[in-house]
Amino acid sequence: MEYGAVDLHKKESQVRIITERGEVIDRRIPTTRGHLTTLFWGRPHARILIEASTEREWVAQHLETLGHDVVVADPNDALMYGYRSRRVKTDRRDVAALVEACRQGMYRPAHRRSAQQRNIQWQRNVRRELVAARTRGISLTRAITRHAGYRIAGGATETFLQRVAALPRPPVLDESLSPVRNVMEVIDEELSRVDTHFESVIADDPVVKRLTTCPRIGAITATAVVAAVDDVGRFAGRRGAAQVTSYLGWVPREYSSGEQQQRGRVMRSAQPVCPIVARPSRLAGMSVLRPARSRPSELGTGD
Repeated sequence: MEYGAVDLHKKESQVRIITERGEVIDRRIPTTRGHLTTLFWGRPHARILIEASTEREWVAQHLETLGHDVVVADPNDALMYGYRSRRVKTDRRDVAALVEACRQGMYRPAHRRSAQQRNIQWQRNVRRELVAARTRGISLTRAITRHAGYRIAGGATETFLQRVAALPRPPVLDESLSPVRNVMEVIDEELSRVDTHFESVIADDPVVKRLTTCPRIGAITATAVVAAVDDVGRFAGRRGAAQVTSYLGWVPREYSSGEQQQRGRVMRSAQPVCPIVARPSRLAGMSVLRPARSRPSELGTGD
């Protein structure tokens, strides 16, 4: 078996392959499917180690289609870089340390989300940006109208454009706000479509459906939790629930020393797609996520 490693970057990546005879092949190639195919297609079966990065998933999938075993490793594992000098850092030294870690098995595999949960995460990222754009539009509209001496009535976010339209305003103000209103109309339509899609996810995913039965947890929060956790089976053991809460950042801040114990607010989520929810809901959600002994098939893996 051959061993390989890829130090991934946005434009160009450093590759090292160690053949069965111990021959070392170093290449620096553009990070594209075509160049990866040219280098790895037709080679003997190899185990290839790559770091967890933005490009990791499509690179790993492509190399697997070429017939190789791919390991996505956690870059926070210090042992993986045990053969690299701390004084000098280059891409060639990094990939040399990675391929040696691949040969010795000194790496910690990173979790690879299922295709379904990756798709949900992408959709949530898009929704978050749409909500942020709408919020900026509302703030800008309120600032301009207040500067002109007008005040928009309070109400729900979904009715903001209607309240702006009902506001008596001069033509100059209307002309200034027209581009923002047009953009917000498109954003509202897209958000409505995305929210409808998340509602349909409840019917297809039993875990999401069970989470929505918890107080103050809707479709958006439930899909965020399931997308972040993905395969709950990887948090096994007696402390499985505690590991899930730590992974999601649902633990209190603590600054304790000696006999003094000080705990603060709940930390921000370590997962950007997973919002912080109220404490009773969190605890209820963890009991829903925890695998049931009598009915283990209800949870699945999120695929």
